[in-house]
Amino acid sequence: MDEFMRLAIAEAWQGWQEGGIPIGSVLVRNGQVLGRGHNRRVQEGDPMKHAEIDCLMRAGRVGRYRDTVLYSTLMPCYLCAGAVVQFRIPKVIVGEARTFAGAEALMRQHGVEVINLDLPECVEMMEAFIRENPRLWDEDIGE
Repeated sequence: MDEFMRLAIAEAWQGWQEGGIPIGSVLVRNGQVLGRGHNRRVQEGDPMKHAEIDCLMRAGRVGRYRDTVLYSTLMPCYLCAGAVVQFRIPKVIVGEARTFAGAEALMRQHGVEVINLDLPECVEMMEAFIRENPRLWDEDIGE
């Protein structure tokens, strides 16, 4: 596992420790972190504050995204995949998609390279969270 996915996992753990949903994200260009974030929906009472959106907001204006890579501990949902497509982020590296399939097909349809690492650490973290917080998880995914 590379250092950027480790940072995304650290963001996810931080979110869980704050009482939120453990999903983390990191935006990288040429081996440098431009931004990092985690799901803050619960903490900030903002339904739009998914991890990838938080990461992009914290990165700020970075100009073009065509040479960036977005890391996420969980397959991005349609909201976050839409941001990937909108900003033409060419590559998304994902920790897992077993607990949530997300919008992989949408990203691929728009030419995004999606790499699913299927990391046991990410799967176990989400499974534990979902077991402990099923109503909060359902709210996050719009169930």
